[in-house]
Amino acid sequence: MTPKTHAHLSKVDPVIGKLIKTVGPCPLTPLPDRSPFEALISAVAHQQLNGTAAETILRRFLALFPAGRFPLPEEVAAVPDEAIRAAGFSRSKLAAIRDISAKALSGVVPHRDELAGLPDDVIVERLTECRGVGRWTVEMFLMFTLGRPDVLPVDDFGVRNGYRLAYGLDEMPSPKELLAAGERWRPYRTTASWYLWRAVDLARESAAPKPAAKAKSKPATAAKKKPAAKKANKPAPAPAKRPAARIKTPKPKKPLKPAKSKRAGSGRA
Repeated sequence: MTPKTHAHLSKVDPVIGKLIKTVGPCPLTPLPDRSPFEALISAVAHQQLNGTAAETILRRFLALFPAGRFPLPEEVAAVPDEAIRAAGFSRSKLAAIRDISAKALSGVVPHRDELAGLPDDVIVERLTECRGVGRWTVEMFLMFTLGRPDVLPVDDFGVRNGYRLAYGLDEMPSPKELLAAGERWRPYRTTASWYLWRAVDLARESAAPKPAAKAKSKPATAAKKKPAAKKANKPAPAPAKRPAARIKTPKPKKPLKPAKSKRAGSGRA
C-alpha cells in the first residue's frame, strides 16, 4: 500500500496510526497471475483446516494434472471423483469443486479480465452463487488476489477481535458496529483491516512467556578465610575429687600374760 494510504488512516484514526508506527508499512499486493477459479478452489481447500494440511491436499490435487500450472475448469471436470477424494477432499468439498468448475465453464465465475470492470458488491453476488463459497471467501479474494483497497470483512473474527484489542474494549463489536466504525477508514478499509489483524498478533506476542535471562556468572575469586571464632576463656575444670582413703585403725593388742616364776627352794636337796 502507498504512503498516501498510511497518511490518510493516521490522520482520520490515531489508533490505526499507532499500529502503523508499531508494525510498519502494509505489504499487501495483488496476485496478478491468479484466476478467480484458482482462488475459489484454494479457498475451499483451506476451509476448516490449518494451512499445512490444506497445502498438502492442494499439492496432491495438482499432481493429478500437468505440472507447472493450476488446472483449467474443463480439466477438473474430466477427473473422476475418486481421484479428487483420494487427494484428501471431503465429499462436501468435492461437491463444491464440481460446482465451481461448472459455473466457471458457464461464465458465472468470470475470467480475471472481466472482473476488472465489476464493483466489489457485484463480484460478491456472483461468486457466492457457487456452492461452498460465502461472502467472507469472496472478500478474501477481493483483498488478497485482486488487491481491492476498500474491503472491510465485518464477519471476520480476527478483524473484530483486533478492533477490540486496539481500542481497549471489553467486548468485540458486532458486524454492524464495525461497519459503522469503519466508515472513517474509507477508501482504504482493506489496509485498516490488515492492521487490525496485526493488533491480534501483537497481543499474542506480548502475552507469550519470555525466556528467563541467564544469570551472569561471577569470576572466581580466592575464597576468603573466615577468622576463627575466639573461644571464650572458660575456667579450668576442678580436679575430680577422689574418695578419701579409709584408715584402718589397728585393734589394740591384748597384754602379754606374765611368765610363771619357779618358787625358790622347791628343788630337791
